[in-house]
Amino acid sequence: MPTPLRAADPAETAGDILRSPPHNYEAEKALLGAILMNNRAFERVNEFLGPEHFADPVNGRVYESVAKLLEQGHQANPVTLKTYLERDELIVQAGGIKYLANLAGSAVTVINAGDYGKLIYDLFLRRELIAMGEDMVNEAFDSQPDESAMDQIAGAEQKLYNLASQNATEGGFQTFGTALKEAINLAEIAHRREGALSGVTTGLTDIDKKLGGLHSSDLLILAGRPSMGKTALATTMAFNAARHYRTTEDPEEKGKVVAFFSLEMSAEQLATRILAERSKINSHGIRTGGLSNDDFARLVVASDELTNLPLFIDDTPAVTVSAIRTRCRRLSRTNRTASGNGLGLIVIDYLQLIAPARGERSENRVQEISAITRGLKALAKDLNVPVLALSQLSRAVEQREDKRPQLSDLRESGTIEQDSDVVMFVFREEYYLERAEPSQKPEETSERFHERYTKWQERFEQSHNIAEVLVAKQRHGPIGTVKLHFEANFTHFSDHIDTSQVPEQIG
Repeated sequence: MPTPLRAADPAETAGDILRSPPHNYEAEKALLGAILMNNRAFERVNEFLGPEHFADPVNGRVYESVAKLLEQGHQANPVTLKTYLERDELIVQAGGIKYLANLAGSAVTVINAGDYGKLIYDLFLRRELIAMGEDMVNEAFDSQPDESAMDQIAGAEQKLYNLASQNATEGGFQTFGTALKEAINLAEIAHRREGALSGVTTGLTDIDKKLGGLHSSDLLILAGRPSMGKTALATTMAFNAARHYRTTEDPEEKGKVVAFFSLEMSAEQLATRILAERSKINSHGIRTGGLSNDDFARLVVASDELTNLPLFIDDTPAVTVSAIRTRCRRLSRTNRTASGNGLGLIVIDYLQLIAPARGERSENRVQEISAITRGLKALAKDLNVPVLALSQLSRAVEQREDKRPQLSDLRESGTIEQDSDVVMFVFREEYYLERAEPSQKPEETSERFHERYTKWQERFEQSHNIAEVLVAKQRHGPIGTVKLHFEANFTHFSDHIDTSQVPEQIG
């Protein structure tokens, strides 16, 4: 028989209501006393502790005044503070100069000052968490028609991330010797590889040589005009990386997964594209059912190969950076490997479709993109994985005779170029030449037209099935152009083989 529900005891609920937010006034006074007695104590806490972190606003006001005095090169003690605070209403109500003298009497040693500062900061974070929890409850009760529950969750995640990442107490200087030791360790690991990649493989030999693979904590931008094949190139890289993680014998790499955020195409469309690329069947034929028996047999073989691929697709539209971060962390946790991190690569198609976080929407699109690229770079460093983000180019490319992209062609180029470690452009001259086939002008002679048409035909044949990847920026290596083989019917990229260097067959 179920236990009957018991009405809440008013005394119990009153206890919850009367709970005061976590604080420690004694710790605040002890820290301020230490600083007033020995200003060197301030150096142990000022990097992460601010006036707003004190539970008692009086103590916060004293700390703020101490900071101003020390920044100006003055001594901070009860006598010098008196000039600044004797007319301050908060300090007067607390006891004025008498309160400052009492603070000096509450001093702890300089050695303990850092611990007291961290305790004060920790209690501040707890108070902020309580306030956020109350806001979440109120927002959930007071829901708006144009705001879904998932929007509220995304907003809460962003607030939590902002709280976790602000004024971190970790970090600071390390000796050059420590940094040098880490650099030597990395060089030793690279030496043991005997020329193997130091980053995630793209499966494309010349790109891997140029970049050394896709490096952890790097933000890589792959940009291009529509129909250049940037999505196809990104899916090729994602597929090759995922296949490597499935087949490698390296315990550090084996079992990792690739996360692909497809903000433009559905997961089904993306899977169809990869299936068409691997089976060498036109994707239009797959969608419309116009396949022969042989084609369908190849399709089945390709699907068997792809079924167990460690490639995860998220096709949520207008996703935010905070949502991407949360989902990637969850994916990494659920796919733990020997190295700990279960995530090997993040691909985002494409950058301009990422939604700004709640509270960060701006009429200035450049500012929004700046916040997004900063967030993606922070994501790469936070999860220690390469993030490959696709980007659109402006129409300025179409107005030039040479349509090879430049860094200035990136939409909102300043922030994207600044925050990224690598910027690559994909370019296919064949696409433009195909649409520029010359026709004879009324006033043009046949000989002149034939000469012009022959030149066009030569250029078209030279560019047939050739794509160029222009590495326009690489923070850690050289820039330059890499040629790839591209089959438009199957949107398939592969290594380019220069036929002029292939030896002629004898006999």
